[in-house]
Amino acid sequence: MDITDFLQWLQDTAADPSLKTTHRIIRFQRQDDYERFIREWPSPLTPDSESLSPLDALKPIPIIQSVSFPLPVQETLSQFEGLVSLEEDRRIAMHAAPQKSFNFDKGVPWGVQHVKAPLAWSTTTGHRVKIGVIDTGVDFSHPDLRQSLSRGINLLNRSMLPHDDNGHGTHIAGTIAAANQVQGMIGIAPRSQIYPVKAFDNNGSAFVSDIILGIDWCVRNRIQIINMSFGMKTRSKALYNAVTNAYNAGVIVVASSGNDGKRRSVDYPARYPQTISVGATTRLRRIAPFSNRGIYIDIYAPGEKIVSAWLRGKYHEMSGTSMATSHVSGAIALLLAHRPGLSPGEIKTILKRSIQPLRGTKAPKTIGELDIMRMLNTADR
Repeated sequence: MDITDFLQWLQDTAADPSLKTTHRIIRFQRQDDYERFIREWPSPLTPDSESLSPLDALKPIPIIQSVSFPLPVQETLSQFEGLVSLEEDRRIAMHAAPQKSFNFDKGVPWGVQHVKAPLAWSTTTGHRVKIGVIDTGVDFSHPDLRQSLSRGINLLNRSMLPHDDNGHGTHIAGTIAAANQVQGMIGIAPRSQIYPVKAFDNNGSAFVSDIILGIDWCVRNRIQIINMSFGMKTRSKALYNAVTNAYNAGVIVVASSGNDGKRRSVDYPARYPQTISVGATTRLRRIAPFSNRGIYIDIYAPGEKIVSAWLRGKYHEMSGTSMATSHVSGAIALLLAHRPGLSPGEIKTILKRSIQPLRGTKAPKTIGELDIMRMLNTADR
């Protein structure tokens, strides 16, 4: 079986409306086979293609020489072994749930204060550091975010801006980079630039393939930090390859550990060694009860009752490792503006060497909470 046979088989499959299908990721073993497949597929294909017919349902994923396509439920592609490999294009979920709306007055939220971001602003504000937030989009009209947003991309509808129809992405963006000193809130790195990448729908759900397309977009657009406040329980080889490619390109990937209160496990992609894995703490510098914990966590940050921006110019209080992750992404922006050119590995080392010990825990001294002043001092040594 060669690429011509595979092309014909896939077209025939797409033409049969009676087949019950499920989303799959098809990975080509060889780069030249992938490129030939993309050239010869009968529908015009780019990563920006929009689905109009069954053939247009195929999504190219260049960063891992793969495509996403609906295949029959029981299909294994065993007849094409050696040419392609297959995995389920799973759904992936956010790591937070709304607590309540909040009448925020103005100023610095407790988490931003807690990690000592204001003490760093005379030295660094994250000026022009580019942060990709792969999430539900962002509220472009929020007064606290207007100065901090670039266009980004909407992977669910390429013709539209990545408008937030859920709230989670706006909340994450606010903690990282809100910049409304006079009337609103201030985030960790108020002069950094958020590039919203909308991969999640209004229910806070996304396909792994859209996450990977978001990573691909960030790498191609020279984004320096990717915030991933989401996760799943099962390992995805496709997602692992995309994260590894981003890491090798010098992109720092920050990922939330999950909210299951597990002591020895974290979700993917936070579990991959190429990410910075983040757990959540409370105001008392204790690990939040909901946070996953253990050896796979690189650093903890505030994640309980975090107030940040919300839809229609409002504010919400939320808890989750999602919120903790946005604190760490903002801190890394401060660090990169202060010390440009640091690699992902160097940044992880600096973070782990500069932690503030946790309270009320028997965790080893190597586990601790984000402290931005310690982080900057460690980087300057």
